[in-house]
Amino acid sequence: MQKLFLIFLLFASTLSVYSQKQKFTHQDTLRGSVTKERAWWNLLHYDLQVNIDAKNKYISGVNTIKYQVLKNYQIMQIDLQKPMQIIKVMQNGKNLNYTREGNVYFIDLQKNQEVGAKNEISISFQGKPIEAKKPPWDGGFVWKRVSNLYDSIPKNTDFNQKNFIANANQGIGASVWWPCKDNPYDEPDHGVSIKVTPPKGLMGVSNGRLKDVILNSNGSKTYHWEVINPINSYAINTNIANYSHFSEKYKGEKGILDCDYYVLPQNLERAKNQFQQVSKMLAAFEHWFGPYPFYEDSYKLVEVPYLGMEHQSSVTYGNGFKNGYLGNDLSGTGWGLKFDFIIVHESGHEWFANNITNKDVADMWIHEGFTTYSEVIYLDYHFGTQAGNEYLIGYREKVQNDKPIIGQYLVNNHGSNDMYIKGAAMIHTLRQVIDDDEKFRKILRGLNQDFYHQTVTSQQIENYISNQSELDLGAFFDQYLRTIKIPRIDYKIKKRTIKYRFKNIVKNFKIPVKVVVDGNETWINPTKRWKTIKNTNKNSTFKIDKNFYIENQKTN
Repeated sequence: MQKLFLIFLLFASTLSVYSQKQKFTHQDTLRGSVTKERAWWNLLHYDLQVNIDAKNKYISGVNTIKYQVLKNYQIMQIDLQKPMQIIKVMQNGKNLNYTREGNVYFIDLQKNQEVGAKNEISISFQGKPIEAKKPPWDGGFVWKRVSNLYDSIPKNTDFNQKNFIANANQGIGASVWWPCKDNPYDEPDHGVSIKVTPPKGLMGVSNGRLKDVILNSNGSKTYHWEVINPINSYAINTNIANYSHFSEKYKGEKGILDCDYYVLPQNLERAKNQFQQVSKMLAAFEHWFGPYPFYEDSYKLVEVPYLGMEHQSSVTYGNGFKNGYLGNDLSGTGWGLKFDFIIVHESGHEWFANNITNKDVADMWIHEGFTTYSEVIYLDYHFGTQAGNEYLIGYREKVQNDKPIIGQYLVNNHGSNDMYIKGAAMIHTLRQVIDDDEKFRKILRGLNQDFYHQTVTSQQIENYISNQSELDLGAFFDQYLRTIKIPRIDYKIKKRTIKYRFKNIVKNFKIPVKVVVDGNETWINPTKRWKTIKNTNKNSTFKIDKNFYIENQKTN
């Protein structure tokens, strides 16, 4: 029962209330589309300053946004969700007027916005952000007490040091706690500066590198972190606790990668043992995907009071220092217990989600399909191809086919949670069709090189793979991404012949399929029309290679 509940959490609970509903509102359009109030300016840099009040579960701060003018326009859209509120907006020392429409603020700029100009705007904000009930899936702030999680904390520990605070806002969006351009299509070209002031006695850990620790007059400290690469708003985080820190240096494809780890003191020794998997993860992923995309900003694992998430260069971790998914193997094959699910999966997002980011969340399969497949290639690299194959085939049993993987565009809607496993199964099928692992690896590495630090559409990824594989994969992607149909091969055996054909397919769907006939591997090219294999045995057998995500049915 526990295992079924965990699986439900992972794949069912990722549907937030925002994506469950099929009737979309004007607010959904404002959030999910490139409105005219967004389109005229390009985001250059965030300078985010945040103060954390744990007793009142309250945050306040200032976000200074640097931007470049692309078109003449005077109204800027900034997103900030209730009950958070903007209290002041300034540009060039002048207060600006603004209006609120739900979770969107429209700011009237006084200064003429000339094309090509680089300007900045300062936004003060405050409030009690939404609390996450099932983080990271429903999203929001997480306010926990270490004493509620661990018995080992001394009873005389002061209030502040008992706090364990973090944010997790994929789905619901970064605007759940700070004002920003909350749409994935536009990332700050020059990164973000994050200055976090936690309660006294606690450390604030965010993305990128720690540049400075400032001692304030009241005895608190401000932790200044700097990201120099583009970063998606939902990947920006802050984590607050009485952290212990250790580090290592990984010799990677681009040189020395600094790896830093922040965990609760009582978990330090467990973390030092469990986090040895980081170097194994990096070795596998750099081989298959190419260099880690953010050497300049380092790599971090940060313990948090929830399962974990793919915050760029600040991957959060709450898997209990166990292999599997909280100690469970989601694939049911045993292979899932050979690695720590959160270290591998969430770090895989550094390549697919953080390096290559979907422009519209309707295309989130780019994040989740490839990253779920990163679990397969991790096993492949360290335990052999058969291990990865068996893991994927076992995992595939959990595909629901409830609705298409690609969601509805321009309304902040992602498709089915099958984007995880079915997305990975589609990629695995593609690997079989290409039938050349070195070519397949070159495509994966090419994606991360040619779309380096970019936001993309599904169509761009589909076209790239088609071109690089030299295959016509248009119908292939339509089949698996845009329908719930699983291709099926119908076959019938009569005398010494086997007849077969494709069923349940979209127009023009065609791929070669590896089958086993009378114990011998062979390739067939099914179509909608019956084809024949002649001169088989009297009592022939016909099986599809299980690595293809294709069903089969024997007919009379």
